Amino acid sequence: MISRPFKIGILASGRGSNLQAIIDSVERGDLDAEVAVILSNKENAQALERGKKHNIECVFVDPKTYPDKESFDCEMIRRLREKQVDLICLAGYMRILGAEFIATFQGKILNIHPSLLPAFPGLSPQQQALDSGAKTSGCTVHFVELAVDAGPIVLQSSVPVRDSDGVDELSQRILEQEHIIYPRAIKLFLENRLTISGRRVLIKDD
Repeated sequence: MISRPFKIGILASGRGSNLQAIIDSVERGDLDAEVAVILSNKENAQALERGKKHNIECVFVDPKTYPDKESFDCEMIRRLREKQVDLICLAGYMRILGAEFIATFQGKILNIHPSLLPAFPGLSPQQQALDSGAKTSGCTVHFVELAVDAGPIVLQSSVPVRDSDGVDELSQRILEQEHIIYPRAIKLFLENRLTISGRRVLIKDD
């Protein structure tokens, strides 16, 4: 058991709406944890501004100042280790994590993706759903592995695809569900209720 506060490190590249959902859950007391640091590869990411408003340490790590991807990842690892994070949450982080990063934090990295994986991995999943004629889409919280959007699934929430939907309409309804299930998945993790068994995630007392 962790005697100190449970610490979350967040990696973000964009507006940070899922980051905000996590912060709100912490501040409401729904998550017995603290957001220890927010790291971004984008200097002007709105996620950094969100974090600063809540007095969270926010750091821009510029990929251009490192000779290669591995060196950049090593710096991210160093900063997360320095903060003694217990869980890493990707919140719109638009870089693929390397092998050393994933090995260092194996089983301690969560991501949320706006589709019902394994359907529609990668970029533009909402457009993929519309183009496919799918009647249902949604979002998935999963553990991160080397293969993109392919780690064991923790939680999912489905959203109907309406005939009138464009990308914006579908994306907004999916995002509303993301803000619900991401904090819920984090809570399961910090309560030590998740066990990875092969490709499945077992939830204790579910």
